[in-house]
Amino acid sequence: MEKDWKEKLTPEQYYVTRQKGTERPFSHPFYLKEDTGVYCCICCETELFSSETKFDAGCGWPSFYEPIHSDAVRYQKDNSHGMIRIEALCAKCDAHLGHVFDDGPEPTGLRYCINGISLDFIP
Repeated sequence: MEKDWKEKLTPEQYYVTRQKGTERPFSHPFYLKEDTGVYCCICCETELFSSETKFDAGCGWPSFYEPIHSDAVRYQKDNSHGMIRIEALCAKCDAHLGHVFDDGPEPTGLRYCINGISLDFIP
């Protein structure tokens, strides 16, 4: 399966989604994108987030306050880099998306801080 991911994805997409990497903040145009549509997993095209829940958190990564469906994203404790965080993964293919923090806006109070390179956008 790893060979398939390496053939399908760019080296940067592979690093972020399959090796749990992080893109540089403010480096992906999706953090500024305001178009109406759906953000999908770059690996398997599962719908993950709606543009209706996207907001500008000022952090340099696309941010959402909830997934498009409650079962679209799965969560895993992440103790890497000397921090305790909650990792957000695609529930279908386990692609690393980013992390979830509890400093987001209402109605959920959550901020899904997502690597733009892990997403595809469908208007």
